[in-house]
Amino acid sequence: MIEIKKATKKDAVALARASEQAFHSDIDCGAPGLGGPPGYNSPAWQQRAMGFGDYFKILVDGQLAGGLIVIRQKPREYEVGRIFVDPEYQNQGVGTRAFDLLWEAYPLAKRWIVGTPDWNTRTRHFYQKVGFEPVPNPPPGEILFQRTVKAGAQS
Repeated sequence: MIEIKKATKKDAVALARASEQAFHSDIDCGAPGLGGPPGYNSPAWQQRAMGFGDYFKILVDGQLAGGLIVIRQKPREYEVGRIFVDPEYQNQGVGTRAFDLLWEAYPLAKRWIVGTPDWNTRTRHFYQKVGFEPVPNPPPGEILFQRTVKAGAQS
């Protein structure tokens, strides 16, 4: 069973570990080297990020499999600040189901945005699979995606 639940400070070490594994696996998808976004492998950063917006842990059969950060930009408009799934759980529908659960958790949202490095072939494909479309003229080195939702039609 896949579910998302609000992360707590007690989850910070496990989230940092899953994040590190997920972002290090980007080496297979075009990353120029091992690494990730700021704080990706820091438990202290994971705790601070819980104050940026809504930080969800992604669970598979009760085990932490990843994380998802949602940041409110404007009324009914949100940014997916980060999503990651531990490689042990990748390619099993976990990320797709996490987004389905996210849409259910924010039924009034009308617009979502998410960004990814332009070299990341995996996330480009994934974001389009879950309903995002590329935004024209992104900042150099990035690809931005948006998902707009008509009233009453989340899925």
